[in-house]
Amino acid sequence: MKGSTHRRCYCRDPKTGKPLGKNCPKLSGRKHGSYSIRQELPPHEDGTRRSFSRAGYETLKAAQADLDHVRALLGLADADDPEGIALIAAMLEEVCDEKAPLPNVEETRRRLRSGQDLIGRLTVSEWLDRWLEGKRIRKSGLSRYETDIRVHLKPRIGHHRLDRLRVSHLSEMFTAIADANAEILEQNAQRRNAVAELADVPWKGPENRARRKSMKAAIDAMPPFRRVTGPATRLHIKATLRTALNDAIGQQIITFNPAAHVEIDLVRKPKALVWTDERIAKWRQTGEKPSPVMVWTPEQTGAFLDFVAEDRLYAMWHLIAFRGLRRGEACGQPWSETNLDTHFLTVSSQLVQDGWDVETSEPKTDSGHRVIALDDDTVKVLKRHRERQEADREEWGSAWVDTGLVFTQEDGSWLHPGKVTDLFERLIAASGLPPIRLHDLRHGAATLMLAAGIDVKIVSDTLGHSDTRITRDIYQSVLPHVGKNAAEATAKLVPLQRKAEAEQAARKAAKAAKKAKDKAKTQAKAKKKGKRKKPNK
Repeated sequence: MKGSTHRRCYCRDPKTGKPLGKNCPKLSGRKHGSYSIRQELPPHEDGTRRSFSRAGYETLKAAQADLDHVRALLGLADADDPEGIALIAAMLEEVCDEKAPLPNVEETRRRLRSGQDLIGRLTVSEWLDRWLEGKRIRKSGLSRYETDIRVHLKPRIGHHRLDRLRVSHLSEMFTAIADANAEILEQNAQRRNAVAELADVPWKGPENRARRKSMKAAIDAMPPFRRVTGPATRLHIKATLRTALNDAIGQQIITFNPAAHVEIDLVRKPKALVWTDERIAKWRQTGEKPSPVMVWTPEQTGAFLDFVAEDRLYAMWHLIAFRGLRRGEACGQPWSETNLDTHFLTVSSQLVQDGWDVETSEPKTDSGHRVIALDDDTVKVLKRHRERQEADREEWGSAWVDTGLVFTQEDGSWLHPGKVTDLFERLIAASGLPPIRLHDLRHGAATLMLAAGIDVKIVSDTLGHSDTRITRDIYQSVLPHVGKNAAEATAKLVPLQRKAEAEQAARKAAKAAKKAKDKAKTQAKAKKKGKRKKPNK
């Protein structure tokens, strides 16, 4: 195809104001004017012509180099590949329109051969919308992705071209989130102080009423209380973007995932702690929990189960406390997968809360599908629960909702997982025990199994973990007596000289004390015997 370089200037005739073009007398000088290039491109599908043009080159050599570059790009597609020719032509047309640098020939060759997009007009926002639309996951997971995209990703980086997204863009995004957090905390503190100051102003008196009115107006003008974007949320935002960009790489739209390389603050998962007497005393004094994740001792768990023995959902609390079911798994457990004769139940479904809506779903992972063994006492508890449910069915008659679930409302309909959590918290408050979350009953079940010497693989399978490391890292809280026994057993393995000397001295002291005690006892007997003997007359 035709292509050429030419030299021109932008001088105008002082009389007419028209461009002089090639008639400019100064063009004979080497430094006057600039060079331009023009290359014919394959026509559009409708037959209309198009070309690549660029001006402003200071030398003929620079202009010729770019013209050769354009021709090299055009030569990447074979003559019998109309699709490839059209893609190259569209790419050059875009580069010309945007006055962007010419793409690397070898990189373009690789992208063309691998079927990757050469146009590069797709923005991050457009890709995230396309990616989210194609996801086929459960509703709650989809909602979480949508929130990350709508609230954080699209407003902050959605305008960037997908193929030009860099690690620096993501670092700036997370820095902006941190700055927004600081601003939110400051505004929350100002509003909280204003509300506290308003509460101290008396109601009576015209001056006080006027002051309260002005203070209320000032509070209304302040930003409302808002939540900050915490470390766990920031980590989830990064994970959402990383997953979306990985899929873009899989579809050969981009070749680099900046979300895999951006650094953010590490999220430390809270460690589970046991409610010891000292921690309970401090909690009663300050009202603060030592950790977000707390576990009851076996005695405390027993006290709670005794307290709720007459509760309609006692069997659920018992099952979670001993077998470690998740809340949604317990709420969604069907009788058809619960075999009390063989002492097994199969976890195959769950109730998932999305906002306040509830839907049934399969377990999130393959390891969530599992068979759980039941002890004799748990089987008896479930049999009593089934008898009570049958009585409820007869009482409700035709109004009974036959869901087939083990744990239901009084009319047989689904339990709402959120309401189950609320009920659990009310029962704990009424019992007077230190607070734990409903999920912490699951922590406690794992801890009890591990303390009982159950193999960690069996515990992991019972809980539905894909790896035993998850069980060790998250659920193994050390009960006081277990830790004490472990410490004593460990100490006995190390033969220390000072320890041996101390034990020997202790044995000598014990022996001397026993000897002194025996001597005192002998003397007491002799003295008593002497008193009983009568004197001779």
